[in-house]
Amino acid sequence: MTLSKSKPTSRWLGTTVALLMLAGTGALAWYLTQPAQLAPAVAPMPAGAGAANPARSPASAASGAGSGNRRSGGASGTTVGVATAALGPFSLTLEALGTVSSPASVRVRPQVSGVLEKVLFKEGQMVKAGDTLAQLDARSLQIALQQVSAQRQRDEAQLESARVTLGRFQTLLQQDSIARQEVDSQAALVRQFEATRAINTANENAARLNLSYTRITAPITGRVGLRLVDVGNSIASSDANGIALITQMAPIDVLFAVPQVQIATLQASLAGAAPLKAVVQDRARGRTLATGTFAAFDNQIDPQTGTVKAKARFANADGALFPSQFVNVQLNIRTIDNAITVPVTALRFSTQGAFVYVVNRSSRTVARRAVVSGPANAESVTIAEGLQAGEMVVTEGGDRLKEGARVSLPGDAPGGGAAGAANSRNPGERRATAASAAASSSPAAPAASAPGP
Repeated sequence: MTLSKSKPTSRWLGTTVALLMLAGTGALAWYLTQPAQLAPAVAPMPAGAGAANPARSPASAASGAGSGNRRSGGASGTTVGVATAALGPFSLTLEALGTVSSPASVRVRPQVSGVLEKVLFKEGQMVKAGDTLAQLDARSLQIALQQVSAQRQRDEAQLESARVTLGRFQTLLQQDSIARQEVDSQAALVRQFEATRAINTANENAARLNLSYTRITAPITGRVGLRLVDVGNSIASSDANGIALITQMAPIDVLFAVPQVQIATLQASLAGAAPLKAVVQDRARGRTLATGTFAAFDNQIDPQTGTVKAKARFANADGALFPSQFVNVQLNIRTIDNAITVPVTALRFSTQGAFVYVVNRSSRTVARRAVVSGPANAESVTIAEGLQAGEMVVTEGGDRLKEGARVSLPGDAPGGGAAGAANSRNPGERRATAASAAASSSPAAPAASAPGP
C-alpha cells in the first residue's frame, strides 16, 4: 500500500517542477525581448538579499542606477545648435547678381578694300594698341600713289613757269611796255596753278594714307578673338564680321542692379573721399575672384524693376574676370563699429516681434528674449537692443523650444557620473544584467531546482 501511494505522488511532484521551470523560462524569454525601459520592472528584492547574493552588487547596482536615471527623465534635452554673440565691426554690404562687361570691344575691319595677304596674330593672344594684325596686298595703292605724285610734280612745274612769266610782265609794266590786263591775267593763272598744286598735294596724302591702311593694326589693348577671315580673301571696310574682335580685359567692369532705396546711400558714399569697396565671387559663392571699387550708377531708374544700373571696376590683372561672365557682387556700403552680431538663423519672429533663445550655460535651459535687429547681410544680423556680447543663442532646433526648456549642446556627454556610464551601455547588456539579477534574487529558483526528476 505504501509503495502504491508514493508512485503517484512522485509523478505529481515531477509534473509540478516541470511546469514551474517552463513558466520561469517563458518569463525570462519575455523579459529579454522587452525594450530597455522595462528593465526596472523585476520583482522587488527581499530585505537582506543584497548581502546574501554578492553577485548582484556591482552589476545590478549600476543597472539600478541607470534605470533610476531613465525613470527620472535624465539631464539631457533637445539637442540644438548654438552661437556666441560677437562684438566687432560689421560691414553693411549690398549683394546682387552682376555681369562682367568689357570697357572697350572693337571689331577690327580694314580701312581700304584689298586681298588679305598675311595674318600676323594668333587666336586668343593678348595684343597691344598699334601691333600689326594683318597685311593687305598694297601694289594697286602704291601705283595710285605714284600717279598722284606725278600729277603734283607736273602742276608744280607749271606753277613755276607761270610765276616766271608774271615777273617778266611786271617788269615790262614798270617800263610801260605792256598792258596791265595781261599782267593781271598772268597773276590769276599763277593763283590757279597754286590751287591745283594744293589739290594734288591732298590727293597724294590721301593715297599715302590708303597705302598705310594696308597694314591693319590693333586699335586697343586686349585679347584677340577667333580669326574670321582666311588669307587670300578679298575684304572691305563694309564687311560685317571683319577680321577679328578685340576685347579689353584689364581693367574690366561689372554691371549690376541696385535697389532704388540705396541710391541716397550710394550718392553720399561717392561724395566721400574713400571709394566704396566691391568684391565679386563666382556663382557658387565659393571663391573670391577680384576686389575693386564702385565706379558709377546710371541716371535713370528702371520702372519695371525699381532698380538702377551700377558699375564697379576691377584691375583684373590675373584675368579671373571674363566678359559676359555671371558673378555675385558684394558692395561694402558702410562699416558699423562695435556692433553685436549673431547668425541670421538665430533671429526668430512672432506676432510680438523679433526674439532669440538665450542659453544658460550652467543649467542648460533657454530663455526667450525680445530683441531689436539692425542691418544684416547674407550670414549675420546686428542686434541693436536686447542682447549682450558673449551670450549664447540658439541657431538650430529652435522650433521645438519654449521658455525654460532644457537643451543639450552638441559637445555635451549623454549622461554624467555612474548613471551616465550605466546609460552608455547598449540595451542588450542592460537586459542581461537585469535578468541575471532577477534570477539570482527570485525565491522560486531554489524551489524549482531542489527536486530531481
